[in-house]
Amino acid sequence: MIEKIEAVVVGAGVVGLAISRKLALSGLEVVLLEAASAIGTETSSHNSGVIHAGIYYPRESLKARLCVRGKGLLYDYCEQRNIPHRRVGKLIVATSAEQQLTLEALAVKGKENGVEDLKHLSAIEVSRMEPNINALSALYSPSTGIVDTAALMLSYQAELESANGILALNAPVKRVQVRNGSFRVEIGGAAPMLLDSELLVNSTGLYMPETLANIDGFPDRCLPTLYYAKGNYFSLSGLAPFSHLVYPIPGVASLGIHATLDLAGQVRFGPDVEWVDAPDYQVSADRVEVFHSAIASYFPTIDRSRLSPDYAGVRPRLSPPNGAFSDFLIQGEETHGIARMINLLGIESPGLTASLAIAEEVYKDLGLA
Repeated sequence: MIEKIEAVVVGAGVVGLAISRKLALSGLEVVLLEAASAIGTETSSHNSGVIHAGIYYPRESLKARLCVRGKGLLYDYCEQRNIPHRRVGKLIVATSAEQQLTLEALAVKGKENGVEDLKHLSAIEVSRMEPNINALSALYSPSTGIVDTAALMLSYQAELESANGILALNAPVKRVQVRNGSFRVEIGGAAPMLLDSELLVNSTGLYMPETLANIDGFPDRCLPTLYYAKGNYFSLSGLAPFSHLVYPIPGVASLGIHATLDLAGQVRFGPDVEWVDAPDYQVSADRVEVFHSAIASYFPTIDRSRLSPDYAGVRPRLSPPNGAFSDFLIQGEETHGIARMINLLGIESPGLTASLAIAEEVYKDLGLA
């Protein structure tokens, strides 16, 4: 028997959940398919849990626009639903004259993106806010925060299901046929079935190339090449030395090994960047020297013995190592030629922050707004 449905979303990470929720709340019949046995088991649960301000991204990029829009939506959402979160604020620190010039450029970029609350801090002001930090100056972002990612995803799921949407776990997509303006989706797993859907949204993150390869007739020219940027984290034992997030000047492929806080006050450092051929979540203790050296540049009294391997995440990048800036790619009919199908490519940081704004964008691109 073939079930008919109005919308199928593939991939139950934080972005897939946000999109499914948006579609269901608009009155559509929605099925969210997830190959794993739980929601958010990949990129969504292996990150810093930071609500980003929107400072780093080029003007008019999707990352800039959707991060700034998403930040406001996300804070409102968390406050209205009592999702644990906190506006802890962030210091981006400069430890050399050259880095101070980069800091000034970041401030300009942030203002261009609509981040209006940034503040320059002198070395004395930095020392007052964070006595353990060594810096010539810093850029302070009071609207940067942290969120309980698991609680956020569960809330998205609950609202999806309360709007009569369906979450199907252990439901890998084996094949999709485009048939007279609809999509026949073949689902594997222990309970295989067929769905005919009017809309299809692919939000499979790290596994997007495999998902698209299983769509009959999907043009080869639109198949992405993903590069896997693994980010390792080390935890710091003992009392937290900071009350804010502390970031160094960003590098080419990352924001640098920074200090993050969770809602319990635990400090973690990361992520670094380790390019891998496939998703891998093991953290090698051998990387402690790299971490210690990077952290000591702004936290000189760091005790190496307090650092221990914690967890790792993998980001789906659309640009190769040392490549140019890689934006979000929301791929629709104008690119691949298939009506009512959206593919979300390269959704890495700030995807969590932007999740509600991405859902709005997809809703609009499907012609539903």
